[in-house]
Amino acid sequence: MSGIVGWIDWEQDLSTQEEILYEMTQTIQHRGPDAEGFWFSPRAALGHRRLIVTDPEGGRQPMVKQYGDRRYVLTFNGEIYNDSELRKELQERGHTFKTDSDTEVLLHTYLEWEEDCVQHLNGMFAFGIWDEAKQKLFLARDHMGIKPLFYVERGNTLLFASEIKAILAHPAIQPELDAQGLGENFGNGPMRTPGVGVFKGIQELRAGHSITITREGKRVTRYWKLESKPHTDDLDTTAALFASFWRIPSAGNSVPTCLW
Repeated sequence: MSGIVGWIDWEQDLSTQEEILYEMTQTIQHRGPDAEGFWFSPRAALGHRRLIVTDPEGGRQPMVKQYGDRRYVLTFNGEIYNDSELRKELQERGHTFKTDSDTEVLLHTYLEWEEDCVQHLNGMFAFGIWDEAKQKLFLARDHMGIKPLFYVERGNTLLFASEIKAILAHPAIQPELDAQGLGENFGNGPMRTPGVGVFKGIQELRAGHSITITREGKRVTRYWKLESKPHTDDLDTTAALFASFWRIPSAGNSVPTCLW
């Protein structure tokens, strides 16, 4: 488990706002006790708390990649299950890698397909990628919403984070309760409206969705939805498919090793 934090502002110079981003990132230290990282530019500031699983040096974040004359910066929480397959495909397309981390694979997947990168990902993830040349932020959450991602807009500012407490650490955001969200979470009515939270204005990016943010505005895209279809596979095929999802190393009574 790791944690991500981001701040976009179209008016204020964020390159001098280290203290605020540090305080926001510190609120989610428990998500990533092993390392922290920060990146600043005039329009964007990104933070990261890391729980190290693989490639301690190569997986440092935020990860910055210079691709031609363009610079991209990634802050990422999760795991890309098909990183080996993606790495091979991207290498065939001319990409080169300096690390063994799935973080670098994810960033190169965006370099190749931009917003359509989510169509190539199998995993649990929440991430933000800042394109410095285009002045564009791309946020995405995994298909089933395993990894959390919250965001809020205030005038020329957009904040996002793995947990609401990181957003509330920003001085411009006050913890004002939302009547609809409060009622849905604690009342006896219908299920909570997807995306609606307890605090006014703070939204949850819905599972299977992405957002593209530029100075001109934002575009929310639903890139995946669960479809109900008749089950036609036989028992062996079904068992093999289930094992691949849960990363079970062999048949039998193996315990699933998927980490939520």
